[in-house]
Amino acid sequence: MDIKTIAIGSDHGGFPMKSEIIPFIESMKIEVKDVGCFNTESCDYPDFAEKVCNLVVSKEVDLGVLICSTGTGMSIAANKVKGIKCALVHDHFTAKMSRKHNDANVVAFGGKVIGIEVAKEIIEAFFTNSFEGDRHSRRVNKINQIEEKQKQKQN
Repeated sequence: MDIKTIAIGSDHGGFPMKSEIIPFIESMKIEVKDVGCFNTESCDYPDFAEKVCNLVVSKEVDLGVLICSTGTGMSIAANKVKGIKCALVHDHFTAKMSRKHNDANVVAFGGKVIGIEVAKEIIEAFFTNSFEGDRHSRRVNKINQIEEKQKQKQN
């Protein structure tokens, strides 16, 4: 496993699961940068998605993990950051394939959708698989081209 450091963030809905998943990640000998939130008081998930994603695109961390109630809001916010491919996953298979076929660099899931054991399976699959390249490179390059076209339209 080449993963040395990850960033993790949650909103209030994902905070309880984040608190449980951090020790599991640390048991894998991976450094965890927790960007918040740090309690169950209502807060805004885009703030934490952006913090995690900025660490990923700057290469200060290897991968990102985002947790809110459903994972949906976090994944939408994360995918607004140039260079991020955030996968909303619900099981081991989708986590594994998001890395192998889609070169995802951030994973999102719902703390109120899955249990802690499934979350651990997701983390393990996401961290231990890597991009296969080959025919998948062509497809990921097309995703990157969409991002570039949108950037050019804004300028």
